[in-house]
Amino acid sequence: MKKTLLATAVTTALWAGAAQATTVYDQDGTKLDIYGRISMGIAGGGADFDGDGNKVDDGVEFVDVYSRLGFRMSQEVTSDLTAFGRLEWRFSGDERRTDQGFNELRQSYIGLASQQYGTFQAGSFDSFYAQFVSLPFDVYLDRGLLFKSSGIQSRGDSIGYYTPELNGFTTFVQLKHYSERGLAAEEQSGEGSVVAAQGGVRYQQGPLSVGFGAVEDVVRGGGNGEMLYGLIGSYQVTDQFAARLGYETQDESDVYGGGFDTVGLGGTYSTGPWAFTADYYNVERDSQDNSNAWAAGAYYKVSSAFDVFVEVADGDAPSVNRDTRLGELTDNVYWLTGARYLF
Repeated sequence: MKKTLLATAVTTALWAGAAQATTVYDQDGTKLDIYGRISMGIAGGGADFDGDGNKVDDGVEFVDVYSRLGFRMSQEVTSDLTAFGRLEWRFSGDERRTDQGFNELRQSYIGLASQQYGTFQAGSFDSFYAQFVSLPFDVYLDRGLLFKSSGIQSRGDSIGYYTPELNGFTTFVQLKHYSERGLAAEEQSGEGSVVAAQGGVRYQQGPLSVGFGAVEDVVRGGGNGEMLYGLIGSYQVTDQFAARLGYETQDESDVYGGGFDTVGLGGTYSTGPWAFTADYYNVERDSQDNSNAWAAGAYYKVSSAFDVFVEVADGDAPSVNRDTRLGELTDNVYWLTGARYLF
């Protein structure tokens, strides 16, 4: 069992880079880690048209692949209680943004963690739905994930709580607040304050992990006002191969549309410094074309701090309108290759 869990962790680290961190300070229960990555690549292909049907250039370009810099902080309050904080920025190292420096605050939150009572945190962080439900499919650096992920009804003005793991079960709940405080009358939506809730449960036991979650996908946060539900799991078949299967659904809105049913199937195979991923999605939309999308990737770990990668993905985009059929006009596979330095 320990070998299986270790293999899973090592396989994930090949592309996620999550295990990398340098301890700057660690004394008397207080700890500060710095971490990040510089990621560069070359990309090409993809959609010829944007979501509004406008023609775009999908030629080859040198790109930054979500480089970032972050800090993790913690301090032991008691033997069971730990105060913690995290701060992370994203920066783009290509020629288009050299005058901007950091261009996105990804994580900025504080909290308290207890092995007995659970963990509470507040601020800007990845959605708990992504952390506990859709995580098994979040294995690509770019464009390979079709299930809802880190930003759904999260990031900023959020609070969340998850329980300690008990017999393999962990439950979670999160609230995201949308406020119009300080906005001029012409900038207000007329809805006032809106709170979007999400919650669910994850079960982990040995090689099996299954998560179920629901998200109140409010319009203010980019949703269609309907509930989103997901049931997603993974199974470590062998020390080298992990399979994953998931289902996500959302009802159609009379005003905003957006109804769909998505089924995803994929797997990851690792051997030595290599890791390979492949995923297939069938998306059935209530008011648009269906899609048969796929993604694949290969990753090679040159050293503990440096890896190279190649990814390909075909989202099989639906039609924008009757005159612009993206499925017919954008049958181009998106590709990305590059390297990362992790610290």
